[in-house]
Amino acid sequence: MTTTHAALVRRRSAVFALFFAPGLTISSWVTRTPDVRDLLDASTAQMGLVLFGLSAGSMTGIVCSGALVKRWGTRAVIAVGTGAVAVGAAVIGVGAAAGAAVLVALGLGVFGLGTGGGEVALNVEGAEVERLIGRSTLPAMHGFFSLGTVVGAVCGMALTAVGFSVPVHLLVVALVVVAMLLRFLRALPAGDTGQRAEAGPGEAARSGASVWREPRLILIGCVILALALAEGTANDWLPLVMVDGHGFDAALGSAVYAVFAASMTLGRFVGGRFVDRFGRAVALCASALVGAAGLALVIFVDQQAVAAGAAVLWGLGASLGFPVALSAAADSGPNPAARVSLAATLGYVAFLVGPPSLGFLGDRFGLRHALVLVLVLVAAAAFATPAARSADRPLPSRLVTAADDRRPGRRDSHRH
Repeated sequence: MTTTHAALVRRRSAVFALFFAPGLTISSWVTRTPDVRDLLDASTAQMGLVLFGLSAGSMTGIVCSGALVKRWGTRAVIAVGTGAVAVGAAVIGVGAAAGAAVLVALGLGVFGLGTGGGEVALNVEGAEVERLIGRSTLPAMHGFFSLGTVVGAVCGMALTAVGFSVPVHLLVVALVVVAMLLRFLRALPAGDTGQRAEAGPGEAARSGASVWREPRLILIGCVILALALAEGTANDWLPLVMVDGHGFDAALGSAVYAVFAASMTLGRFVGGRFVDRFGRAVALCASALVGAAGLALVIFVDQQAVAAGAAVLWGLGASLGFPVALSAAADSGPNPAARVSLAATLGYVAFLVGPPSLGFLGDRFGLRHALVLVLVLVAAAAFATPAARSADRPLPSRLVTAADDRRPGRRDSHRH
């Protein structure tokens, strides 16, 4: 193994680990939401407002991250974002212990700022690693995020069942995230990842603002919006939907979320092969339809076993939305950081408006019926998925997928 190849393997492993850390953190929070609600003595609508802190922080981070990546590079933005994830988890724990909803919302805001800000940087870094390796790896990278959610959900379910302290739980998670950051950050190169070779021969690099005028990229962003809403809704509300809407106790509600997270993980680890064989558009369309089927069963079938099983379909359907659509966005032209930022920004609109909207709708109609909004958007996203088809012409910043490599004349054009 050459030194360069060994460094690339370490870099890929670091991206895997740094995707894992926020997944671990968010599922640790999600599985304790019923306990946090009780500690805060909050109604469903009040919990929606608390969750708005996560949405606002995420949106702020995602809007700023493209410019920050361009100015400071991915490594610095990932470092600050992951550190903010740890700080946010600690503040949430302190706020829950104090029964202070404002402090929990603030902690969620810091956590959201870290995840939103780090999201673009991690995806740009992952896209660069994918390009250098020469095959599709972004779904697997997001699979490590989902693997983190599985580990966090299983631990959270067990700790919920034994009545373990919420603040201590979240503080321990914060320390684990800090340890992972210190261990893996050094494997990422400092510099301007994602900004190399923005323009092709004779073509000036486009500004970040210009990508907002590309209809294809906007459609890709809309697919992300719908499927991110499906994923984010589960992250924010699934345990409470199972507790309040289907009569599960808190531990079993967390167990259903663990099933959802495991399904997300499975979909992301095996989804790369599906994408390589059938293409991004088909994969995203299938994801939207399967996710819609899972949501419909949760909403309209009043049976606990069906609801728990539907979480599998919901998780599989949401699994490929973010990684495949972000890969398509980065692949759609020059300046991949700006393109990923735009697509992720549209996706994070779901996180901004989703939690409070569903909270207010849930207060009026019940959480299960509030999910109809998510169902409609996910089903509609299937019609926008053709925009994710690979471009016909190669670009210097183009991501290389295994499917592209198998096309005649494509392999050599990406490997020099």
